[in-house]
Amino acid sequence: MGAAGTMSLPAADSPLGAVRTGVEQWVQTRQLISRTRADWDSEKEMLLQSKALYERELAGVADQMSKVSTNFTQVERDREAAEQELKESNEALEGARGLVSRMEERVRELLPRVPAPLVDTMQPLLARLPENSADTRMTAAERAQTVVGLLNEIDKWNNAVSIVPEKRRDGQGAEVSVETVYVGLGAAYFVNQTGEFAGLGRPGPGGWDWTVDTSLAGPVREVVRIYRGERTATFIPLPVTLQ
Repeated sequence: MGAAGTMSLPAADSPLGAVRTGVEQWVQTRQLISRTRADWDSEKEMLLQSKALYERELAGVADQMSKVSTNFTQVERDREAAEQELKESNEALEGARGLVSRMEERVRELLPRVPAPLVDTMQPLLARLPENSADTRMTAAERAQTVVGLLNEIDKWNNAVSIVPEKRRDGQGAEVSVETVYVGLGAAYFVNQTGEFAGLGRPGPGGWDWTVDTSLAGPVREVVRIYRGERTATFIPLPVTLQ
């Protein structure tokens, strides 16, 4: 017992101590390897999840880029189509302006042949007719509406017999109240209440030419009476000049 109690541990540099130290180091190494492996497994899982997430995000970005590219291509096509449509619209608008300008000029040329009562009726429309077709702020549509309105009034007058009160100068230059029978735009006949003053009118490039012819008083008075329903309709011969 005394010997056992006094027996000392083997020294570190003894074979047994070296073994013990080696075992401790081996155990520590195994523990370190185990912890490292556990940490790696944990990190690996996180890395795999991150990789999957990034791959999904990359796929989404690629899909968006593909859509952007497709949209850009479509936008470019739409832009080209819009530019082509604008070009065609501008060309059509220029053509419409040219057509309206020619129509306005024709209306101006026609105005001297339009009877004065009809000119008075058309004054609101004539006021909208631009003085210079090449320099106006009116749109082509507004100008076309004006021209169509004027031509419509002229056409209605030309397809009807109209009787209007007017003033005519007799051979002495005095004004006489007459009733004028306009047969469309082709001819007109006038007579006063007493039947002492009558004549006819013809349209010309510079306006209407009026000729006194008292022999027409009776026939023209008959036309007025028929127009007013004062007698039954019948044929009334009146002179007409065809050009």
